[in-house]
Amino acid sequence: MNEKELINQAFEAQKKSIAKYSGFKVGAALETEDGKIYHGANIENAAYSVTVCAERTAMFTALLNGERKFKRIAIVSDSSNITAPCGACRQVLNEFCEEDFEVIMANKNGDFIVKTLGELLPFGFKGEDLE
Repeated sequence: MNEKELINQAFEAQKKSIAKYSGFKVGAALETEDGKIYHGANIENAAYSVTVCAERTAMFTALLNGERKFKRIAIVSDSSNITAPCGACRQVLNEFCEEDFEVIMANKNGDFIVKTLGELLPFGFKGEDLE
């Protein structure tokens, strides 16, 4: 699957967003090392602090399905700006992915950039840092 196809999967996931407060709908498509795709969408709550981002819903769904090896993720929104993962999502990705994990960030027009997780979260905090 190429980047555009994964971005299209993220747009499909975005349709499942529950963004009744902000109206800012985000979709994510997470690809495993063996090519499986897991969708995620943001799910808002009136108590904003418990809102969950698209990237985390995709990751948690994959993890609950037994996945542990990930290749890349595509993230989209309705914005004309490129949509990057928030800090909390970067940390979750950092927990389960390698530094060379690709993050494809797109806008509503499908324009995109690709960065590695290491570029987005240099010196990321990992479990081995607890030692």
